[in-house]
Amino acid sequence: MIAPPASLLEPALQHSTYLQRLFRCHPQLQADTEATIDQPFSRDEMTAFLASRPCLSDDELKLHLRQLRQAVMARLIARELAGLSNLDEAMHTTSDLAEVAIAVALGWLSQPDERHGEPVGEETGTTQQLIVVGMGKLGGRELNVSSDIDLIFVYPEDGETTGPRKISNHEFFALQGKRLINLIGDVTDEGFVFRVDMRLRPFGDSGPLVCSFGALENYLLTQGREWERYAWIKGRALSGDADGLYELVQPFVFRKYLDYGAYQSMRDLHSQIRREVQRRDKLDNIKLGPGGIREIEFIGQVFQLIRGGRNKALRQRATQIILRELGAQGTLPEEAVADLDAAYVFLRNLEHRIMYLDDAQTQMLPGNEADQARIAASMRFPDWASFRTALDYHREKVARHFEQVFAHSPVDGGSEAAGDLLSLQDESGGELLRNKGYGDADEVQRRLQSYTSSNKYLQMPERCRRRIDVILPALVNTAAGYDNPDTTLLRVLDLIEAVSRRESYLALLAEHPQALKRLADLYSASAWVSQYLTRHPILLDELLDARLLYQEPDWPRLGLLLREEVRDLDGDTEGKMDCLRHFQHTQIFRLVAQDIAGMLTLEKVSDHLSDLADLILSVTLEEVWRELPGRHRDEPAFAVIGYGKLGGKELGYGSDLDIVFLYDDEDASAQEIYARYAKRIVNWLTSLTSAGQLYDIDLRLRPNGSSGLLVSTLTAFSEYQHKSAWVWEHQAISRARYAAGDRKIGEWFEAFRRDILALPRDRASLRDEVRTMRERMLETHPALETDVKHVRGGIVDIEFIVQFLILAHAGECPALTANSGNIALLDVAARHGYIPPTEADAARHAYRELRRLQHAGRLNDSKPNPATLAALQDHLAAVRTLWRELFGAGS
Repeated sequence: MIAPPASLLEPALQHSTYLQRLFRCHPQLQADTEATIDQPFSRDEMTAFLASRPCLSDDELKLHLRQLRQAVMARLIARELAGLSNLDEAMHTTSDLAEVAIAVALGWLSQPDERHGEPVGEETGTTQQLIVVGMGKLGGRELNVSSDIDLIFVYPEDGETTGPRKISNHEFFALQGKRLINLIGDVTDEGFVFRVDMRLRPFGDSGPLVCSFGALENYLLTQGREWERYAWIKGRALSGDADGLYELVQPFVFRKYLDYGAYQSMRDLHSQIRREVQRRDKLDNIKLGPGGIREIEFIGQVFQLIRGGRNKALRQRATQIILRELGAQGTLPEEAVADLDAAYVFLRNLEHRIMYLDDAQTQMLPGNEADQARIAASMRFPDWASFRTALDYHREKVARHFEQVFAHSPVDGGSEAAGDLLSLQDESGGELLRNKGYGDADEVQRRLQSYTSSNKYLQMPERCRRRIDVILPALVNTAAGYDNPDTTLLRVLDLIEAVSRRESYLALLAEHPQALKRLADLYSASAWVSQYLTRHPILLDELLDARLLYQEPDWPRLGLLLREEVRDLDGDTEGKMDCLRHFQHTQIFRLVAQDIAGMLTLEKVSDHLSDLADLILSVTLEEVWRELPGRHRDEPAFAVIGYGKLGGKELGYGSDLDIVFLYDDEDASAQEIYARYAKRIVNWLTSLTSAGQLYDIDLRLRPNGSSGLLVSTLTAFSEYQHKSAWVWEHQAISRARYAAGDRKIGEWFEAFRRDILALPRDRASLRDEVRTMRERMLETHPALETDVKHVRGGIVDIEFIVQFLILAHAGECPALTANSGNIALLDVAARHGYIPPTEADAARHAYRELRRLQHAGRLNDSKPNPATLAALQDHLAAVRTLWRELFGAGS
């Protein structure tokens, strides 16, 4: 049973001297608060409160706004201290009050002006409206109960008003802005609504009160400072052309590339705040002091600045939402998110209770015992000591997580690092490198000296040079720990040269020693990886979190995330294409890191690369169809069939995709529509954008090859395969499969494929055809001993053997039609007596090892060494014997 209203008011009256004064002055307000304490003060109720009090002057509106504030504050304090509300209600109710007050005041000020008329833009000729931008906690809808509100006034276009007394738009909106500040911030006998702080506007207190889009854009481009990027994260238009404002501001706040320079900028800003706190002896300030609210906000916002340009989910404004998003994305550990969220709620609740004491804008813990007792009781603690224990617990947690994120940068020790670099370059540098284990120390020293004396190095910004001066000595020490230190260092140095003017990437390596170590792991192990990462340095971000880097992919979940990212880019075709490329590069990089770490078998790597290709194809098909002009149905009756390595799920790094397009649509325009569709799909996949390329595409396996139609109906495809296809085309179809698109077509193809493979064939003729095809291949690809693919007894021979066995025996052995890979199919053929088990085992072993060597050669840009191949000679000989048994002594 709910207690009587009077008892629910008691905790608030015991705690708040402000509320006591308010009720003494306005007894009716106490009665109203008692009657409504069971309900939050809603935005609609605020609007109705003001609507029921018509006004004829600024002074009347000021009075009504202040009366509304008193009513909202009274109920808010009463509800919260009675345990009927929570932090979210307090923040949102206060933010609603600010937004309603601004909207009503702006509506009042925007009434027709007989003297000046309306402000009209000189470019568009349209009526202009003041854009009131809520910054800080108002922007994030996190206002505290005695907060000031940070505002910026913007208008779209310069021009002049239409009235008899014309003034410029700038003058008009400056007058409107001054009146708005007065209506909300002026202190009258009834107090104020909100204190208004305009210092975040361009040029601060010395700048004009209002500015146009053009003036704001110019300021941000030429004068905008790092702390202003931080401030604008929460900037939110409360009126006017919000979309136009965001389009202008977001490129300034959220950089296109990962911005690790934000660490140092935020660290500098925090240091300034900390020095000010110490100077004013405000260590007990729960907002600005150690482990305070500001440190929690900084943790979220630094990742917003770093990643928000690429990750729209990080452009949200509320601190708790951002922390949870960082946890969901794996950027912050779950434990850190839980600690920070709990501390944020505790500290913000405490902040409100401090302010409830006397409606003062302060975050300082009280010094007198009476107020300390009130704070402890309102925070549900028996005494001040136990409350301080809980407070210290939360602040220590925040401080620890803050230090982990903003750990002291090695860059700050720049002079020492520069000294290390100089010692590597002087006369003793070669000896120093030799002592560290470098084989050709003179060449390594020469490369370092060549780079640091180059124009590229000497002309780069000072901050970039300082970071490189930190990275290079660290790189020398890190690379020395590998078996190939010279190669490792020179590969990483190529990357540093490539990104040397991109401070963000240099900041990442300077700020995160663990990233430099993981980078060296990969560059030491693989030439291919080093070239790949140097081409796509945006992937450096992946080195920071080992949990994500080495986490095996969950393709259904990743597919949902990819589709969500792409849908956020509606209307931006190039953005979608780049999004697909960034996603693909990220997944390949993670796979190769796991591959090099020995976490994945070769078969698993190929499966994942094939699943990735299937996903990229699926999303590409969906998005291209969505954008296709003249499409005649919601979903295309169209599918992609994978052949070759894609069909056999044996893709490697950098493999191209052999594909065929099929459709099943009776519409009279279907051929034309799907041909255009296919061309656009190929363009999306193969175009070289600023983010690179997805795949090379090979379409020559379609009916009639390069001279055939780009897309085929199921009927035409079936007729071609039954009546016109060459034997090699049936060989190719033995490892084809449905990859993306309409699943009904995929089901049709799988059934059709089995039927084609099971057709009766003359085995002698088939044997001659396959042998002839292999001989033709040898004319263009000689059987070199170091070529694991074409050597006799090697990969191609084994694939041809399996394809022959399928086409020769699938009619009587349906198990051979399974697209289960060559190793499994060799076992099936042996179990059914088509080939000797001993030779089948040798061929399976040879195929597995040769693919492994092929894969390793791809990663290291090398051919297998003679000793490795010598160990396989008996198996290769067994494959050659099997070939002769199947295709004749002359083979």
